[in-house]
Amino acid sequence: MIAAAAVQRPRALRQGSRFAVVAPASPGKSDRVAAGQKELERLGFSVVPPEKLPSDGYFASPINARHSEFLNALADPASQALIATRGGYGSVYLLEQGLPTSLAVKPLVGFSDLTTLQIYLWQKHRWAGFYGPMLAAGLDCGAGTPGGYDEISFRNALTRTSGTWMIPLQGETLQMGSAEGIVLGGAMTLFEATIGAPWELDSDGAILILEDRAMKPYQIDRVLMHLKHAGKLSKIRGLVLGDFPDCEPPVAGSPSVRDVCARILAPLGIPIVYGAPIGHTARSILTIPLGVRARLSAEGSGRLEILEPAVIE
Repeated sequence: MIAAAAVQRPRALRQGSRFAVVAPASPGKSDRVAAGQKELERLGFSVVPPEKLPSDGYFASPINARHSEFLNALADPASQALIATRGGYGSVYLLEQGLPTSLAVKPLVGFSDLTTLQIYLWQKHRWAGFYGPMLAAGLDCGAGTPGGYDEISFRNALTRTSGTWMIPLQGETLQMGSAEGIVLGGAMTLFEATIGAPWELDSDGAILILEDRAMKPYQIDRVLMHLKHAGKLSKIRGLVLGDFPDCEPPVAGSPSVRDVCARILAPLGIPIVYGAPIGHTARSILTIPLGVRARLSAEGSGRLEILEPAVIE
């Protein structure tokens, strides 16, 4: 397991801290991006307006433009954090072009396809990450609303520099217990896609986050079995599972996603909480810091105690 001292933590955000907007994957609708920007401003932050680039099929813009946008946002001394417009698909192409070995450490906030960049930055640079809402996927709907985001965890993850803090997981316990580890993971299909890549996620010792959307239960079964056979579940210490929207059984009475998770994962004998509003969810999205120590308590609706800050003074 990685020593805490090896983790690169960005500086905490303050009132007026500036977000650079990046679109490394698919394009976001302009009205939703604008609504998300207004919400960040309501929270007391400022936002660098995204450059208007022509979309390229299902990508937000051609790969050279997306690659440059990401590197420029990291290099810009006027911005203190990066936030994605939305997920979709395409972040992996930034890695094909390569990223510099020395990068300015800044918070990168997002979920879904941003999992690819977050895992890369963890594996290659030991960056703490922030699995949370994006401009057109959470922030646009506001705080505490269906399809919106959880303001308390968002602020704590990005601004808190000392002490511990608790995230109520609002799920249900599949396997009772308590465990400590480094919080890692994200969208399960993107985690799976790192297997065999130079930035393959080392999940040993992790409190693992797994979530996704619009998959049939048997497809989730297949991903979990692949992760199991690849050794990605054998040394994890706990699991926090999302609520997997749009994943209903195709035939009435056939196994649900919950059934699949319980059958495959409960025999691991580790604490497991199912149904947390992380990543893809119809509820208010929690912001989960990645790459930091935490204690998972799997009882009742579950809770995750963050034991060290993801940001520094």
